[in-house]
Amino acid sequence: MIEQIKNYISDSVQTQQKILADESILDKIQLICETIISALKHGNKILFVGNGGSASDCDHLATEFVSKFYKDRHAFNAISLTSNNALITALSNDFGYDKAFSRQIEAIGKKGDVLFALSTSGNSKNVVESINIANEMELTTIGLVGAKKSDMDSICSILIKVPSKETPNIQESQMIIGHLICKLVEDKLFGKE
Repeated sequence: MIEQIKNYISDSVQTQQKILADESILDKIQLICETIISALKHGNKILFVGNGGSASDCDHLATEFVSKFYKDRHAFNAISLTSNNALITALSNDFGYDKAFSRQIEAIGKKGDVLFALSTSGNSKNVVESINIANEMELTTIGLVGAKKSDMDSICSILIKVPSKETPNIQESQMIIGHLICKLVEDKLFGKE
């Protein structure tokens, strides 16, 4: 069992090392931060979408933006579209699950907002549909996906492909990237401690 523990941790560390060595990914993280900072400065909001574990990660990241990450500061305008069970089940029942997020974006999305889409596969139909609607409404669309070719590859304004095909490694990396973005946005808007 110790070898399994070491191998699992080693796989995760190797994925992080690949991210650290990839200048393109690092540049995209910086661009995402700049995009979110600009949106917040202009009174826009960040919307999060994802399914399953990614839905939980959306709730987590939206909470970091609204509550705080490290700094006591005013709330950043961020909403997870994965949290309202009554709305998601009504939209799924009335329009189909593919519309569970896109209808919410139609209702509250505005030009200049940012859609942050998390997906390990990059092929979730409701996430892809939300990106398509967001693009039509002139939101900036950010996607975090795994290494495999996906439907999200060509439709996001900014896309980070985590260099792994393993769902747990992808999700771990998405949270590290998400936490890093929260920290950098706070530092830029409220100064480093």
